[in-house]
Amino acid sequence: MTISPTGATGPADPGRERLRRWRLVLGGDGADGTGHALSGQDAAMDGTLTALYGRQDGARPGRERSAGLGASAPSVARWLGDIRTYFPSSVVQVMQRDAIDRLGLATLLLEPEMLEAVEADVHLVGTLLSLGKAMPETTKETARAVVRKVVEDLEKRLATRTRAALTGALDRGARVARPRHHDIDWNRTIAANLRHYLPEHRTVVPERLVGYGRASRSVKKEVILCVDQSGSMAASVVHASVFGAVLASMRSISTRLVVFDTAVVDLTDQLDDPVDVLFGTRLGGGTDINRALAYCQSQITRPAETVVVLISDLYEGGIRDEMLKRVAAMKASGVQFVALLALSDEGAPAYDREHAAALAALGAPAFACTPDLFPEVMAAAIEKRPLPLPDTTNRT
Repeated sequence: MTISPTGATGPADPGRERLRRWRLVLGGDGADGTGHALSGQDAAMDGTLTALYGRQDGARPGRERSAGLGASAPSVARWLGDIRTYFPSSVVQVMQRDAIDRLGLATLLLEPEMLEAVEADVHLVGTLLSLGKAMPETTKETARAVVRKVVEDLEKRLATRTRAALTGALDRGARVARPRHHDIDWNRTIAANLRHYLPEHRTVVPERLVGYGRASRSVKKEVILCVDQSGSMAASVVHASVFGAVLASMRSISTRLVVFDTAVVDLTDQLDDPVDVLFGTRLGGGTDINRALAYCQSQITRPAETVVVLISDLYEGGIRDEMLKRVAAMKASGVQFVALLALSDEGAPAYDREHAAALAALGAPAFACTPDLFPEVMAAAIEKRPLPLPDTTNRT
C-alpha cells in the first residue's frame, strides 16, 4: 500500500512512484519529460523548492523559471511556514541557510515578524550576529529570544556530559592514597582490594585506601578559550560561548573567554550568560592570532595547571613566526595547548595547512572537533594525556 499526497491509500505502483520521485528531483515545468504531472501536496512541495532553487545561474536555455521568494517579508514568511509543513526540521534549517545565501534574504531577518517565523539553529544565530549594528532596536529583543532558545537547547544537550567528564578528570587528578574518612572513594577502594576478600566474614579488608584530596573546592585548573570570530567561524563562536558558560559554572575551573579578529576582546565577565557573550562578539573582519595568544599568555599565572584552547581556522593575518614562538613557549612552561580548527558539527573547515603542520610539529595537532567530542578533549587535556583525535579529521 502507498499513501497519496492527499492521504488516500491504494495499491503501490513502483513505476509510478519512481516517476514521481524523479519529477520532484528534476523540478521544472509540467511533467518535465517524466510524463508524471504533480498534484496536491506534491505540487505544493515542488513549489516551495522551485521558489528557492528554481533560479539557477546554470539553467539550461529555454527553461526560464519565474518562481522565487521575491523581496517581500509576507511572501517569505508564507514560504517559511510551507517548508515547515512539508519537510523535517533538519531539512528546513538547510533550506533556510540556502535562502539566506542564494537569495540575499539576510536583511529580511531584521524584521521581528520574520524572526518569529524561522526555524532557530546555530547557523541562524551566526547570521543574526553577523548583522551586528545593522539590527534595529525593534528587532533586537526578538533576536535575543531566538538566540536564547538555541543556546538553551545546546546547554541541555551538552552541559551534563561536559560537567561529568571534567569533574571525573579533576577528581582523578586529586586522588590521594591516604584520604580522610569522608574523602574515601569507596567504589575504587573496594575494586582495588578485591583480592583481600574474606569469605568467612563476607567482607573486604582494604589494605589500600583510594580517595580524593581536600582541595576539591579550590580552583584546580585554569582554562582559556581563545576564539577566532572571523565570519567563517560563526558556529564555533556559538558553541564556544555555551561551553565557556558551562565551564565557568564549575568552581574547580577558572575559565576565561577571549574572542579576536584583528583586535582582542575579553568576555570573561559575561560568561554567566552566553547570550550576552554572543552579542558581545563581532563576526567578520581580519585575524591576528599572534595578538590574541599574546594576551592569553599574559593571563597565565599557573602554567602547569592551565589549558589554552585556540579555536581558529589558522589563517593568520599577524606575525606567523611570533605566533608559533608563543605556542612553543607556552608548551615549554607546562601549558596544555589545544588547537581546534572548528568547534561545530560541520566537520573540518577550510584551514591553513601550513600553520596546522607547524603546530603539529610543536606537539599541538590541529583538528576539527564536534561539540559531542569536546568534553572528552578537555578531560584529556586536564589529565595531561593524549587527546582523543577524531578518526575522520583532516589533521596534519
